[in-house]
Amino acid sequence: MSPDIVIVGAGPAGLCLARALSGHGLSIMLLERQAEQALADPAFDGREIALTHGSQALLERLGLWSRLPAEDVAVLRDAQVFNGPSLFALKIRAEQAGAERLGHLVANQAIRRAAYEAVRACSDVHLLCDTQVRAIQSGEHEIKLVLQDGQVLQPRLLVAADSRFSDTRRQLGIGAQLKDFGKSMLVCRMQHELEHQQVAWEWFGYGQTLALLPLNGRQSSTVLTLPPREIERLLALDESTFAREMEQRFDRRLGAMQLLGSRHAYPLVGAYARRMVGKRCALLGDAAVGMHPVTAHGFNFGLIGVQLLSEALLAAHARHQDIAAPATLSRYERQLRLATWPLYQATNLLVELYTNDHLPARLLRGAGLRMAEGLLPLKKGIARHLTARA
Repeated sequence: MSPDIVIVGAGPAGLCLARALSGHGLSIMLLERQAEQALADPAFDGREIALTHGSQALLERLGLWSRLPAEDVAVLRDAQVFNGPSLFALKIRAEQAGAERLGHLVANQAIRRAAYEAVRACSDVHLLCDTQVRAIQSGEHEIKLVLQDGQVLQPRLLVAADSRFSDTRRQLGIGAQLKDFGKSMLVCRMQHELEHQQVAWEWFGYGQTLALLPLNGRQSSTVLTLPPREIERLLALDESTFAREMEQRFDRRLGAMQLLGSRHAYPLVGAYARRMVGKRCALLGDAAVGMHPVTAHGFNFGLIGVQLLSEALLAAHARHQDIAAPATLSRYERQLRLATWPLYQATNLLVELYTNDHLPARLLRGAGLRMAEGLLPLKKGIARHLTARA
């Protein structure tokens, strides 16, 4: 078979790219190792995604936003950052950018389901599940994929969108800068006694990092970062004991807490590909940039990639040019690096500083927050970045 574009990985980024390319005369194939039922009815994985205004605008254009159930979308009005036991917080307010909210929080499960539904409505997108790529051969003029069952595909372009630990990226010979933070992240939904006022928290405590992502009602997604063995201990606790410990970890700032649903743990590993493109191939989503989840911002980078790559490919196709021409792919790489590298590096530096519990770092952490709180242009800049529609 010779589709124009093969996308490996039917996660949210891969599905959104397929949807963005659909309807323009290109044949698109999506390869996914999971069964199709897992895409149609994805399991709850604990993760909530903080979507910027720009990401919302793209999801609206792709026809995904209207497919999201109202109960899975919550307003993210403001954000605040705490350090240690202090009640002082750096506050980022939507009103600083002339907006009503910084963005929305949406369950990853809901985004995956909406993306699948949107793609299933596209007659020019063929979804092949329960399959893996066994081998890849790439050259100047063609790229060949051999699947697990022996089937051979020869697309004009291959897009790897199969996670920050991408097998496809490795088979293409593209390395990545992996940053293992040596911690694990526990995520779950909790109900709490006090209102969150639709304000997100990032709390860099001593020996732990806590995040609170406000959902609808008096419910939040809570994120706790600790060494892996401590996370394993918390996963083994019964629901009541776990809730009491989370209350203590939050210093009862939210009052009494109760676990809602399941708990999930993930290793904290960042990834940044050494190259975003190669011969007749490109990387997308976490395969290109896998962010530390401290900002719950990573999928926004995936959507930036979707917009940049789809625009580049469709422009080349409209001009009857080779969609995998080096100039086209190089332009995508430059634009994606410009959009992601500064924030990726800044996030890693922030995490390194605010998880360092030595006394000099503690003093610097507190002073840094107080200095940033007094820098109105900085806070306005962050708020404008989150609320920009394009």
